[in-house]
Amino acid sequence: MLRSRKQDTVPSAQPYEGVTGVYVLDPVNSMVGFSVRHAMVSNVRGEFGTFEGLLKLDGAHPSRSEAYLSVQTGSLDTGVQGRDAHLTGPDFFDSSTFPLMTFRSAAVVPAEDGTFRLAGHLRIKDIELPIGIDVEFGGARRDAYGQHRIGFEGTTTLQRSDRGLTWNSTLTTGGVLISDKVTLILDISAVQPDSAAAA
Repeated sequence: MLRSRKQDTVPSAQPYEGVTGVYVLDPVNSMVGFSVRHAMVSNVRGEFGTFEGLLKLDGAHPSRSEAYLSVQTGSLDTGVQGRDAHLTGPDFFDSSTFPLMTFRSAAVVPAEDGTFRLAGHLRIKDIELPIGIDVEFGGARRDAYGQHRIGFEGTTTLQRSDRGLTWNSTLTTGGVLISDKVTLILDISAVQPDSAAAA
């Protein structure tokens, strides 16, 4: 859910009005990743190194805001080269055939407590399904380079088998090697491209 963690960064009467504008994701200071249960005892985490996105924010009317994200699935990094090759291969993302994973928003739904839910469609391989992302607003301010910068953190959980990522292996002690439930994790920093020149 989108909520302000830094209430002093925007006026209290219109808490998000100051963020209105078009922003591009800053990939150097952002993270798109996931966490999944492995061998039924621990979690494996991974990040995608190459992605781009666009935010069109309407602070006065947040429900009119839009978000777009495109991720290169072949840029996946879990810290183990062999595992990365398996995950980007035909058993999972099949990155050579489906190089992009994309998200496009359909609605921004406000709640009574001032939070929001970002609803949209996530496409993995050739399967596009609806998804809802709970997002927390991290703040808005001018950075050291004079750019208007905003931050968000988001999470959502999905069933990977619904999206064509069905490979698994049965453990001899019972259960499966990889959980079907995957948590997607977003830590987004975005800037207005021309804001430094206008400062």
